[in-house]
Amino acid sequence: MKKLKASYYQRSDVVEIARDLLGKLVITKWEGQLTAGRIVETEAYRGITDRASHAFGAKRTARTEVMYATGGIAYVYLCYGLHHLCNVVTGTRDEPHAVLLRGIEPVEGLTIMSKRTGKGKDDKTIGAGPGNLSRALGISLAHNGHSLLGDSFYIAEDGFLLPEKNIMATPRIGVDYAGEDASLPYRFIIHNNPWISKKNAFLPIKND
Repeated sequence: MKKLKASYYQRSDVVEIARDLLGKLVITKWEGQLTAGRIVETEAYRGITDRASHAFGAKRTARTEVMYATGGIAYVYLCYGLHHLCNVVTGTRDEPHAVLLRGIEPVEGLTIMSKRTGKGKDDKTIGAGPGNLSRALGISLAHNGHSLLGDSFYIAEDGFLLPEKNIMATPRIGVDYAGEDASLPYRFIIHNNPWISKKNAFLPIKND
């Protein structure tokens, strides 16, 4: 297993990174509890030009400031006062791109994930959707700004091979407010994986 390096996150194309994160492992080690899940669903948010992004229009607030940091840290925020949503900050400093982690397939620590979420071990929603994903991995607001280059919270690759035909793109979920940007195919899924959050309409990526 190989931890992703800083250079991986600091590339300029957040959409490419969101697609490439499929199949990688996100790993947390909190208080001796190890959990890991294979990423099966992501969404890209392209900085100040993306109407669906928190940083649209170069908006800088106490909440969004972490997005402007150099890529390789976590951006965690509270949605509807209930759900902790975990994003991977990408790009260079002052380039506020981010990838929302939307779904994982449990690989390690399923019993721990089950206890954290209150779901049965066979429940395919344990890591489906960004709120469930964060609960399963023990991610909260306390981890906002956390480096993904350390040993307690990081993303790694383990040689898992994902066939190109299994990578699908769809419009993002819950961003109707973003106007024409709501239809951008910035959500990426592993097609037919039972752990993705939504199993409705999709469209295939055009492979080069």
